[in-house]
Amino acid sequence: MLDIKIEKATNLKAKTPDDQLGFGRIFTDHMFIMDYDAGQGWHDARIVPYGPISLDPSSVVFHYAQECFEGLKAYRTAENKIQLFRPDCNARRMNNTHARLCIPEIPVEDFIQAIKTLVEVEKDWVPHSEGSSLYIRPFTIATMAQLGVHASTQYKFMVICSPSGAYYKEGLAPVKIYVEDTYVRACPGGTGFTKCGGNYAVSLLAGEKAEKKGYSQVLWLDSQERKYVEEVGAMNIFFKIDGKVYTANAEEQDGTVLPGVTRRSIIELLRDWGYEVVEGKLAIDTVMAAAKEGKLEEVFGSGTAAVVSPVKQLDYEDQSAFINNGEIGPLTQKLYDTMTGMQWGKLPDTKGWILPVCQG
Repeated sequence: MLDIKIEKATNLKAKTPDDQLGFGRIFTDHMFIMDYDAGQGWHDARIVPYGPISLDPSSVVFHYAQECFEGLKAYRTAENKIQLFRPDCNARRMNNTHARLCIPEIPVEDFIQAIKTLVEVEKDWVPHSEGSSLYIRPFTIATMAQLGVHASTQYKFMVICSPSGAYYKEGLAPVKIYVEDTYVRACPGGTGFTKCGGNYAVSLLAGEKAEKKGYSQVLWLDSQERKYVEEVGAMNIFFKIDGKVYTANAEEQDGTVLPGVTRRSIIELLRDWGYEVVEGKLAIDTVMAAAKEGKLEEVFGSGTAAVVSPVKQLDYEDQSAFINNGEIGPLTQKLYDTMTGMQWGKLPDTKGWILPVCQG
């Protein structure tokens, strides 16, 4: 168990109204920091006033990108209770990323304790309005001052928080997706299954290209054959074809697809409801053919920010697939209602996914 020292901020920030929050632009009063040194391990866990940190210009993180991050949320229920959704999954995924990037592991219980303690300190920052939440960003950076290409022997694990508005202000809005067949996000043996910044940096060019064409997201294909669907932007993706639900395989310690916490939860719910979920290779040609045959019933992305994001159109080469007349499908809606219902305490937690933090 961590011995977390807490230094309270003396000048607290004014809080922005929930309807003006947006995403990732406003930060709370405090942050969590813990240091690592070889031989000493993780030490000096502390919560301090939010502010800039000082790093040597030669720090490994700047030159060799030895870093990673996670993303989860804290929710305020109608009973004014603050709670988290499956933080243990984020902790384990972060350790899988750490292992791939030669970063020392953080015990799962320490990760969760750090999150819970910071959220309790910042409980007044958890928004009250429906659909809004406190976004939590844990991250690890390599801080050793060296230009040699070696794993760092010093790190900082930090957690910052940002109150965020409702992702869908006017209800679930289906989006258009551009299928990218030139650039790739990840390759076998690489870091596709991790949540490291490099995976997001290499996605920016294709994302800008799609945005200029009027699309909301990019659907990535595999790197070897440019044939099989993998994931969408910063989300996993599901296809309901002729009653079955398909999604790319996402291995936790290898592979090219991020093993999303929301993805994992959706698969568990679907199987509970009796759906056959196929995790494996699905060719984009199969998807487009299913659309022509009227068998492509629903398509949706999944992730922490949106929970689920319905897709109304897929464009690939000179073909377009139109899904469910541009409307959200009944299964997509049911998944959204069930997931958010548990997260915001409107539905009972029948899966044991909710971790209480404190009274608001």
